[in-house]
This record gives sequence, structure tokens and C-alpha cells, in this order.
Amino acid sequence: MKEYIRPIKRLLVANRGEIAIRIMRAATELGITTIAVYTYEDRYSLHRYKADEAYQIGRDEDPLKPYLDVEGIILLAKRHKVDAIHPGYGFLSENVKLARRCREEGIIFVGPSPEAMDALGDKVRAKNLATSAGVPLIPDSREENMSPEFALTEAERIGFPIMVKAAAGAEGAGCA
Repeated sequence: MKEYIRPIKRLLVANRGEIAIRIMRAATELGITTIAVYTYEDRYSLHRYKADEAYQIGRDEDPLKPYLDVEGIILLAKRHKVDAIHPGYGFLSENVKLARRCREEGIIFVGPSPEAMDALGDKVRAKNLATSAGVPLIPDSREENMSPEFALTEAERIGFPIMVKAAAGAEGAGCA
């Protein structure tokens, strides 16, 4: 059976709080069993109690890091016979490693394919793809390591106001 038509019976929501609650509510309306993950710090969080099942991830002294532990989440999903993992947004939603590991383990990743994440994770590559598809784009500069003088020339060419954006992200964690 092709992956995109395989039914989801057990959904692990790899996120917390309001994000997880909204995903679980939608899944429940579709008759899907929901599985929450939580850290010790979040042991009294509402998302834990809204799920059909809930499991602690990580050690007691790790309040947030376990939510980013791809291998730990995959192991838990396999242990509890999960059909699909929904990453919510933030945390793991842009983590290509999770999407790849889900595919390797036969778990549906509720989100874009690893190939799409790779292509769109690099903003320069994403703009090139959009250009080749005929998508209208705002003017930009693709020069690397430009001097302040050249940056000002480019800003004047593009027009103010301008936005400065890094070409590659840090998987939702910001850039240095």
C-alpha cells in the first residue's frame, strides 16, 4: 500500500501545550488515537491529559531538550506502535532528520518530505526553485560577504525598506 493512502490509527504528537492540544483535537475528531510526549517539567501540562496515551521523554532534569531528541521520539513511537508522527510547529517541524528517520522506520511524517525540506531549507536554493517555477518574488541580492558600501548600493537598488535574512536557518532555533 502506498504511504500516502495508508490510514493513520495512532498519532504521536511530538510537541507540547496548545499546539499539541489542537492537533489532538483534530485527530480525535477523525477517530485517531493520540499519543502525547511530555518532559518531567511538563508532567502536569494539559496536553498530557488531553491525549489518549502520554509518555514521559528524557530525564527529569531536562525540561525542553527531549522534545528535540529525534532518536528518542522514534524509539518511543516504535515501542508504542505509532503509525504517524505530527511535529506541530517549531521544535521538530523543520527537522529533516526526523522526516528521514520516520521514512526509514515506516512511520508517516505529517509534514513535507525530506526532499522538500532539503530544497526549501536553504533560502537561496528555495528562491532559485521559485524562480524556475515562475513564482513572483521580491527583489533581492545574492552576494555573499558584501562590504557595507556594496550592501548600501544593493539596498538602494532594491528599495527601502529592506529586510536582511540569513540564507540558511538553524532548524527553528535562530541564527548566531
